Amino acid sequence: MAVNMEGLTDLREKGAVKDGERQAMDRRLFMQLLAFGGCVDTAPLIEALKKSAIASVLYTDINDPHGVGLLTMSENPDFFVTGLRDLLNQKEFAGLVLKSEYTMLGRTYALGHEENLEDWLIGRSPRVAANPAWQWAVWYPLRRSGSFARLSPKEQGEILMEHGIIGRAFGKADLGHDIRLASFGLDRNDNDFVIGLIGKELYPLSALVQTMRKTTQTSTYIDRMGPFFTGKAIWQAAPR
Repeated sequence: MAVNMEGLTDLREKGAVKDGERQAMDRRLFMQLLAFGGCVDTAPLIEALKKSAIASVLYTDINDPHGVGLLTMSENPDFFVTGLRDLLNQKEFAGLVLKSEYTMLGRTYALGHEENLEDWLIGRSPRVAANPAWQWAVWYPLRRSGSFARLSPKEQGEILMEHGIIGRAFGKADLGHDIRLASFGLDRNDNDFVIGLIGKELYPLSALVQTMRKTTQTSTYIDRMGPFFTGKAIWQAAPR
């Protein structure tokens, strides 16, 4: 089988055709969720985040009375080992206990049909995560089975379309809005994706997960999902 070497190494994200040309960008947003225990007072954390001016969302963990989750984002992955690392080593965060089983890191990506590629890659996910009207969130990683990769592009498209129809229906009804991140090579458990479900109420997010369980992709081609982090935002700051 002939291999298109130029196409193989063209790592730009591709969107829909616009003004006669296919959109292409070498930009993407990295997003990371960290979960902590041992927090008896969230006020110092919020103050530290305010001072840092870091684009972030701070959640209280519904399943841990002393738990919080911190979502941060940047186009530059260096941020996570410099600016974010500095913040987490300050006294407000340094005394917390990292729950590494909930750590999730991923990057925005395009499927090739996005009408506004830049907004999809850079603008939409922070806008969803930091929307003050949507404070509930369910975050989880997932790994597809190898058999999905062996399907033809047509078969894959049909399976993914089923998920897309459900997601758009929930979004249009303002019941839940998704953030989808690729995590290939970024996750210690070798997961493929990170999913964030964001909304104004928790029940519809649970219902969305339940509905997705019945799809061909989830019932047949997902090896594992979770662990799930469920929380409510108490601080939200979008990128400036």
